[in-house]
Order: sequence, then structure tokens, then C-alpha cells
Amino acid sequence: MVEPTAPHTPAAPALVEHMAWVPGGSFQMGSEDFYPEERPVRRVEVEGFWMDEHPVTVREFRRFVRETDYVTVAERPLDPADFPGADPAQLVPGSLVFRPSRGPVALDDWRNWWAYVPGACWQRPEGPGSDTYTRGRHPVVQVAYEDAEAYATWAGKALPTEAEWERAARGGAEGRTFAWGDEFAPGGRMMANTWQGEFPWENLLHDGYAGTSPVGSFPPNDYGLHDMVGNVWEWTVEPYSESDAADAPCCGPGRTDGHRPRRVIKGGSHLCAPSYCLRYRPAARQGEEVDTSTGHIGFRCVVRTG
Repeated sequence: MVEPTAPHTPAAPALVEHMAWVPGGSFQMGSEDFYPEERPVRRVEVEGFWMDEHPVTVREFRRFVRETDYVTVAERPLDPADFPGADPAQLVPGSLVFRPSRGPVALDDWRNWWAYVPGACWQRPEGPGSDTYTRGRHPVVQVAYEDAEAYATWAGKALPTEAEWERAARGGAEGRTFAWGDEFAPGGRMMANTWQGEFPWENLLHDGYAGTSPVGSFPPNDYGLHDMVGNVWEWTVEPYSESDAADAPCCGPGRTDGHRPRRVIKGGSHLCAPSYCLRYRPAARQGEEVDTSTGHIGFRCVVRTG
């Protein structure tokens, strides 16, 4: 059900250029129809806020790094004390890179499609030899939670709560499966960057993209927000409770131990496939360890008026 009237949009200060207004109100959050961590459906209320029209891009993140000399988590030296028994020669900065398998593999072991690649970071998402200079309009990836927070602080903004993020993704509608309705590809039109085919080896590319896509490549939702589902998962400030769900995320790496804090990520990514991970929906959620960076997690920011 779409809200019958749109609340007044306040005048936009300079800080919120290229942001969209998300009106406050109550909405039905969660879903009873898919994964257990999305339950129960409950009514939640949020205040109005501004949200980035699209995920933070490589170009925007590059400006932040140039102005601050910020070093991301994936680029920092590793402390041998955090990895007892490991060969110190192997403890080099890097990040997780998706590697499609050559054929069907067991889907209960993320190591069948993720590999730790030394040198992989936001500037070289697939490791040495890759770069982002032709991907300035793509979402920045290989950013850990701390990196996203640092950018938001520098920009004078904040990361969204889970409720704010889901309110924004729903675009003022309740009860719809996807951000645009109940049909995945209405009239055969692809509405988001996801995986089509058998994960993790057969991507049919019906949406035209094997990895991330330039922001704004797909239609915005009713609040004018692009890529709220698909393309990249997005960090929120929400802590992920130990009782929230199963330990193994769908298309991402599993937990490394029971002590590292996790935050909720939302929206699914270009690696979400209906045969394995139907999480390109507003209600979908996962918990990600805060020091994790991968090629399918990014973020966007909000500005609160209160």
C-alpha cells in the first residue's frame, strides 16, 4: 500500500545536495515470507531525513581520501597478535575478492567463491592489476564499517539506522516484495543489478552487468533513490544481535569467531541470486563483521533534521 499523501519536503540546505527527502512516519518493517532474521513484521516510526540519492561512489570516496590522507582498513598492516599461529609473511594487507567457480559447487562453504587477495582495496577492488579509474561512477567497495563511518563524518553526515534505511528503500509503500512492486522484472525490464543464473558460476547477465554497475543505471524508487536494492550491500549503524539469525551469510563470508562485533547491512548486491540469496528486497538483512571489506559492500549517508 502506498501512502496516500506525501508530507511536506523541507527546504534543502547546501549540505544535502544530491540527496533525497525521506518523509517521517510509521511503516511495517520486516517480512514473514523469506528469511528468519527478517521476522517479525513490526510497526516502526522514524523522523524525516535526507538520504544520498545513490551509494557513495569511487569518485566521491577518492576525494575524501585525497583531502584527508585516510587509509582504509584493507590497506593497513595486520597485527600478528590478531592471528595466532599464522605465518607472519602471509599477514599482508588485502581484502576478499569474489571468484566465480568453474561449475556447480557446494553452497555451504563461502570459500568456494571468495578469496583473500593481498593488495585488494578500494582502489584495486580485484587486487593488484585492477583499478577504479574507469569506475568513478560505480559504488565504492572494499570498505569496512570504520571506513564508511569516517567518510560520513568527513562529509558532515551519518550512516543510516536500519529502520531509516528500510523506510527509504520502501519508497512510501508497504507490503511489496521488492522496492518497485511484487514482480521481479515487470514486463521483462530489469530493475536492479543482481545475479541471474546459477550462483556462483553462471551469471546470465540479463541486467548487463557482471559486477557493480554505475549508480543510477536502474530506475529510482518513489523517493528518488537509486540502487536501494542490488548493486552493493550497504552498511547501517545497527548492531547485529547474536540471536538475529544463522551464522552464515548468504553470498558473503561467514563469521570468523564469536567476538567481533557485527553491523546490519541491507539491500543485497550484484551477487544475490534467486536460487541462493533472494535478498535484493527492502526487508532483507545480514550481519557483517565490522572489519570485513569485500567487493560487494558499500554504503550511503543520511542527514537528520532533528
